Amino acid sequence: MLSFAKNIVVAPSRQILIWLEGAWAAIHVIGIGLSALIGQGTLQDRLAARFAAAPTQRAILSALRAFLPNVTISRTFVKSYENTGASIVTRRQDVLDVLSRDEDFEVVYGPRMRELTGGSNFFLGMQPGWEYERDVSAMRLAARRSDVSEIVLPRASALAEKLVAESGGKLDLPPGLTLQVPWDMTNTYFGVGGPSADAMQRWTAVLFYYLFGDLGASPEIGKKAMRDASELRSYLDAAVAARKATPTGADDVLNRCLALQAAGTPGMSDLGIRNNLLGILVGAIPTISKACCLALDELLRRPKALACARRAARSGDHDLMSQCLWEALRFNPHNPVIYRRATRDAVIARSSLRSITVKKGQLVFAANLSAMFDRRAIPAPNQFRTDRPWETYILWGNGMHQCFGGEINRAIIPAILKPLLKRENLRRAPGSMGEINTGDTAFPERFIVEFDAP
Repeated sequence: MLSFAKNIVVAPSRQILIWLEGAWAAIHVIGIGLSALIGQGTLQDRLAARFAAAPTQRAILSALRAFLPNVTISRTFVKSYENTGASIVTRRQDVLDVLSRDEDFEVVYGPRMRELTGGSNFFLGMQPGWEYERDVSAMRLAARRSDVSEIVLPRASALAEKLVAESGGKLDLPPGLTLQVPWDMTNTYFGVGGPSADAMQRWTAVLFYYLFGDLGASPEIGKKAMRDASELRSYLDAAVAARKATPTGADDVLNRCLALQAAGTPGMSDLGIRNNLLGILVGAIPTISKACCLALDELLRRPKALACARRAARSGDHDLMSQCLWEALRFNPHNPVIYRRATRDAVIARSSLRSITVKKGQLVFAANLSAMFDRRAIPAPNQFRTDRPWETYILWGNGMHQCFGGEINRAIIPAILKPLLKRENLRRAPGSMGEINTGDTAFPERFIVEFDAP
């Protein structure tokens, strides 16, 4: 009875607060738009820069959650994948619902994945079925969860410590640390690091962006992707052939794949090994680097949070340090939305005032950034807190197509940043050098930090 009475008071109060937050966010967004009328460059560029910022995105999503939580747009603005329009879903319950309904909302990446592999799909672009289960199961045998703590994490930690120690108190994060550690993982753990670190880092950044970020279907990006995909395929084909011709005793993923092939495991032909490795590599390097940069960037904007993370790193409280990083990424994730396409007419939030029918062929943008700030499910969402359960975070997808390397990400990101957080007087470099600079693939290319060298 007391609980019922409490809900009668709490629910309306919470809804009023949501409306007030949404109204204030809408005013804030309008102000940001007006501020773009003045400045250097074109109006389009100024607007794009302002609305690409995470605080602006959070404000837009706050307003939508409050007043238009589910929106359908008949206009087709995504050119990279076939669609008949788009819907935007912002409440946590609806976001998770979309990501769990694989029969209604499919992944769309298959056509471009086939372009990258030269004909075959990769399990990230597959719907539920035999091929998906075959490939995921086979790769789980080759890349085991126990490897994360036994192989990946120790080497990543040691390498990160070495790179930070040798930097002399000034470090450009992407080329000097956050790209190097995951590349080393592809080289030593997967066994296919490329002809060089630079080549593999370039290939994977371009191809990842082509698959997931090139919504406008840029001809220039497409041309680069086809070139880099061809080079990556040639490299992987040669690597598989060379390893079969001259076996090694390395306990790496490539050797395990070849052992599974020898045992007759379905999906482990030379072509299957190459395609699965290609798909995994594309997601391994640029996303880890970007997440590291965004997490540290967010901490540097929050002195109290940075101090907490640094105390935890120095005292050896790994869990608290990691919580600081996940909370930083909640405020600024590397993927603020996850998109799917309706396989048939499908209803979202049935029997509610926010119910919408998504027509077959429409893209659905499930805003995971918004879901992590939904006051209906997340206590004190606008506060930076380190006591949130892991389930709060939707950083690498959810459901069947949650990131294959999610456990690696969860281990390696704190390992990469811990040596930096332990340093005294960690700070941005002066001026623009201390801000994240991205290229045409939207991945960090420069982000310089400084600290007091021991």
